[in-house]
Amino acid sequence: MAPDDAEEYDDDELNEEESDGPEIGVRIGILGLSLYTHHGVSAAEREVGQRLVLDVHFDVGEPDALVTDRVEDTVDYGEVCQVIALIAQQRSYKTLERLCAVIADRLASQFNADSVTVKASKPEPPIPLPVEEVSVEVWREEHP
Repeated sequence: MAPDDAEEYDDDELNEEESDGPEIGVRIGILGLSLYTHHGVSAAEREVGQRLVLDVHFDVGEPDALVTDRVEDTVDYGEVCQVIALIAQQRSYKTLERLCAVIADRLASQFNADSVTVKASKPEPPIPLPVEEVSVEVWREEHP
């Protein structure tokens, strides 16, 4: 095909074709972060404390690390664990709902997450019936 016969494309057509490609995103998960904390409804529960297990998932869009393969171009999950531990251990909350909401808000703002899910589980809850665990899950999602 001669150069004069080549089909011409305008930039808008090329951009439309590129945007029809697959959507890529990154979800980071931290499962089983076990911390000794002082959360609970009763004063005794807050005073004595207990182990909480936290599971966190959050979406961070398309970090540059997808292309660069550099840790500094994505979210450092070690740093995320430190932030979660600080929040969970620096003060006492009566409800797991509030604790999870505070963690979700901090992760969303500090790590620019599009959505965050935080689950806090008490493996040995102070209730009179035998249960494996109790848990609360809170999610936060940014809407465009």
